[in-house]
Amino acid sequence: MPVIAVAGRKLNYEWTGEGAEALVFLHEGLGSIPQWRDFPAQVARATGRRALVYERYGYGQSEVLAEDRVGPDFMHREALESLPALLRELRVDNPVLVGHSDGASIALIHAGAGHPVQAVVAIAPHVFVEEISVRSIADAARAFETTDLPRRLGKYHRDPRKTFYLWNDAWLDPAFRNWNIEASLAGIRCPLLAIQGEEDQYGTLAQVEAIKAQAGGPCELLKLPGCGHSPHKDRPERVIRAIVDFVAGLG
Repeated sequence: MPVIAVAGRKLNYEWTGEGAEALVFLHEGLGSIPQWRDFPAQVARATGRRALVYERYGYGQSEVLAEDRVGPDFMHREALESLPALLRELRVDNPVLVGHSDGASIALIHAGAGHPVQAVVAIAPHVFVEEISVRSIADAARAFETTDLPRRLGKYHRDPRKTFYLWNDAWLDPAFRNWNIEASLAGIRCPLLAIQGEEDQYGTLAQVEAIKAQAGGPCELLKLPGCGHSPHKDRPERVIRAIVDFVAGLG
């Protein structure tokens, strides 16, 4: 798998599919390239575009986090510093960003700051902190210490403990309770598709409804009953169809 140096850090990435126009996939808070499964390849094939999938600093087989903590502004730093640098290095212009969970929030911040983005697909995005999110992330910490979660994460991440706690500590930091990216939404002028499972254990429909109400450009919502935090895994055919239709409408 190819590796690229971004801001002095080595990041894993791969391309799938063909086409002049690019989709860029941004993984969740404990995600990696293999954890997307074949979803990027399916979307690339169905849309006739190529897809870039990469692992952020501290995740997957990318460089292990050197710092002890990332801080509550970690998504802003990723959206405003690391992602633009990566796209420049790989010569990706005006992509469609497809983000899941934290990756969706990063995509929203990036687009809202005025970076050239053709469109955004935000799957289970966070735009503010809800009590349900904090409870579920605290539950995840207990599971990490009492179940085989470290072993399962070890299949995907070079240092599963460090990866887990860079995400978990940031979200459970008391300073993170005030984290809110609603101010970024008005700056998103490109088309936006926000997808949320109605049974998402990490956030309620208030997240996508806030996006719809405040986005600066056209916004479509897809709410999926009986679906949790990973709609692209729980309802892959429905999600892929929605993305294909959305991308086809971009012209």
